[in-house]
Amino acid sequence: MSAQSQPDPLFDIRNAFYIGNYQYCITEAQKGKNVSPEHKLEKDVFLYRAYIVQRKYGVVLDEIRSMAPDELQCIRMLADYLSGDMARKDQVVKQLDQKLSKSLDVNNVILPVVAATIYYHEQNYEAALRVLHQNDSLECAALTLQCYLKLDRLDLARKELKRMQEKDDDATLTQLAQAWVNLYLGGEKLQEAFYIYQELAEKNTATPLLLNGQATAYIAQGKYEEAEALLQEAIEKDSNHVETLINLVVLSQHLGKSPEVTSRLLSQLRDTNNSHPFVKEYQSKEQEFDRLARQYAPA
Repeated sequence: MSAQSQPDPLFDIRNAFYIGNYQYCITEAQKGKNVSPEHKLEKDVFLYRAYIVQRKYGVVLDEIRSMAPDELQCIRMLADYLSGDMARKDQVVKQLDQKLSKSLDVNNVILPVVAATIYYHEQNYEAALRVLHQNDSLECAALTLQCYLKLDRLDLARKELKRMQEKDDDATLTQLAQAWVNLYLGGEKLQEAFYIYQELAEKNTATPLLLNGQATAYIAQGKYEEAEALLQEAIEKDSNHVETLINLVVLSQHLGKSPEVTSRLLSQLRDTNNSHPFVKEYQSKEQEFDRLARQYAPA
């Protein structure tokens, strides 16, 4: 049963962010003038989070000053982390650890989300779960579910999904969480995942995030041509969208594309998302292959 509440003045902004319609989120947030101080802060949080996903870190780092509210300082920390090199990332993680070791403002609902996001990028899922358990928002629940799937704890992910459904079955985040679980399960659940993404796209707009969800379901079903059509639509909307590029790399292997096609996609990934786990893992495998090739090369 869906949660009943007063009309939400930030529904469109929040929903746009969750489905990956980041430019619309920014545009609507910049329009929102007649909102209460409480809603203004949350609106600004989503505005800057959308800029971060677009990799416009400079906007966030320049505009959020030291006197800004703690919630926005958290968003600035996330931009600082994502835009930094490995050394800077390590520094931000240490700052985060120190921040979490102190007495925290329970009203700062964005801190658990930011902290968990950083720990998630660090692949420290246990730390992410510890901080997420301090808040019962749907977004924290969705991040918790993602962590459980990363840890291959389908049992706990299903329990978290059940809690989300009991709280608000119709919420976009709950629908997305159901799709993630279905993709993880595979088999006949893949088509159900596809329909969830398709319905969200039809109800809202076909964003790269939703198109990739549909394409992932198709790839897992061996429907490669159908997946390719969706990914081409996604790449036209955002030529540097990392999940689209990764899925196109995977698809190029299934479809027997020429090595040049795959190489071009990988080069684009390295240029635009060099710190992404997929890119790091691929580069590690390349280095390992080169090491073995040298080891067994004829003298």
